[in-house]
Amino acid sequence: MRRHVAIPIKTSILVATLMAGGMYLAAEARHAVVRQRQLELASMEKWSPNPNPAAPIPFTVPNHATAPMTDELAGQKQAASVLAQMPAEVKDGHSREIVISIADRQLALVEDGAVVKVYPIAVGSSQTPSPDGEFEIINHTKDPVYRHSGKQIAPGKDNPLGSRWMGLSLKGYGIHGTNVPKSIGKAASHGCFRLGKQDVEDLYARVQVGDKVIIHRERDDMTARLFAPAPASSANQIQVALATATGNGVAAAEAGQ
Repeated sequence: MRRHVAIPIKTSILVATLMAGGMYLAAEARHAVVRQRQLELASMEKWSPNPNPAAPIPFTVPNHATAPMTDELAGQKQAASVLAQMPAEVKDGHSREIVISIADRQLALVEDGAVVKVYPIAVGSSQTPSPDGEFEIINHTKDPVYRHSGKQIAPGKDNPLGSRWMGLSLKGYGIHGTNVPKSIGKAASHGCFRLGKQDVEDLYARVQVGDKVIIHRERDDMTARLFAPAPASSANQIQVALATATGNGVAAAEAGQ
């Protein structure tokens, strides 16, 4: 025969309460998971790559930009308003850094510890100096369309940002082209780093979103090694010596020109 055990009413209430509490905690845990997923999705939405990278991206001046400004400065503000882009899921397998020397007014692309290429640049003026420190490329854009104060400038030689923009993780600053190529090598920008057309397009093709950018304000051991002038070759030294001793015509003949 089965024995029936009587459970006191207080004990029954306690058991029911514990069971209800367990069900509540389980429900809260499920809700927490859902909320976490929603936060993750919202975070991913802010990484908004251009769905059609081949198409020009029309920039618009932010509403708060009401103070008078130059075309280049307005263009920089427009470009900086582009949302950060998600780094490429598939990396090319290389470790890459952009090293900039403000003092030397040069930019070096370093890949796997070796200098790939050095580019002359324009840096910020004394009134609008360039920043220094460590940053990342967070977005990049081809052929921006510039709009400001009712004026529209299509991609081309008159566009203040040139044909390429590479935005830094410091908002408002980036590496870009220019419509003032004579400024390259000078302290002439509004804080960004300008390159000539061929150079900015070449650099753009070599880097990715997520690449590190290291900016040195003063010359140091690292920049001295990266940007030291290349030594003259023996042939050049001989040609200079011949030109000094006998005149340019003889030097050219001796050099086989």
